[in-house]
Amino acid sequence: MPEQTDRDIRTGTTIRETVRARYAAAATRSAAGEHDQARALEVEQTGGCCGPTGCAPASAQIAFGGQLYDAAEAAGAPESAVSASLGCGVPTAVADLLPGEVVLDLGSGAGADVLISARRVAPGGRAIGLDMTPEMLELARRNAAAAGVDNVDFLQGYLEDVPLPDGSVDVVISNCVINLAADKAVVLREAARVLRPGGRFAVSDVIADPDMDAQTRADTEQWTGCIAGALTRAEFEQALRDAGLADVEITETHRVHEHASSAIVRARKP
Repeated sequence: MPEQTDRDIRTGTTIRETVRARYAAAATRSAAGEHDQARALEVEQTGGCCGPTGCAPASAQIAFGGQLYDAAEAAGAPESAVSASLGCGVPTAVADLLPGEVVLDLGSGAGADVLISARRVAPGGRAIGLDMTPEMLELARRNAAAAGVDNVDFLQGYLEDVPLPDGSVDVVISNCVINLAADKAVVLREAARVLRPGGRFAVSDVIADPDMDAQTRADTEQWTGCIAGALTRAEFEQALRDAGLADVEITETHRVHEHASSAIVRARKP
């Protein structure tokens, strides 16, 4: 594997800080109950990409956010957490969670998927949310308290360096966050590392069309709108296999941009 250059490191740091600033602002809006304004930050600052009224085709009226969850799928999370979602899917709907399991949500945001997971793995299970943004972690903990859910933990950290031991979780989920990372190969290796043998990877993420133009893929500002950093289907499949995961399955669900779709991505640790 090629070593990172100084330029790679600087670029990764720039992307991370851009993402952190954008989602900190969104968390502040959501904490004040201004969920529409939080989602509007994506539209205003990314040219509408990954937003409900921007680059997505007219047929995809709901491209991301809490409106993707129906009542059954949202059970266990307060409305404040679901409304604050900035994700592009519902990973908990396809993760097949079972009582007693430990679930890790990469980039847990306001905590909706963590709280939904916590209900499903009870009794005996635990849901862990990992996020790098203090404002999001504060909002998630507030939502957990409002929901009366106590089998949860919210950790501050990076997807590229998960603060958990090897083989410590049964399921890794994520909702439109892995595409925001500068080095997705490292993120996927970390997901594989913390999974137990037989553990499952079930995430919603953005899949770029093979013909996405180079300028869009390189645009740091659009990175926080889920588009510029997205892998193609073939790239995502290869990265999962390189991380040591098997039984890779990618199912596109709806368009979020003229150059990209939301997809459910599943895999298993042998």
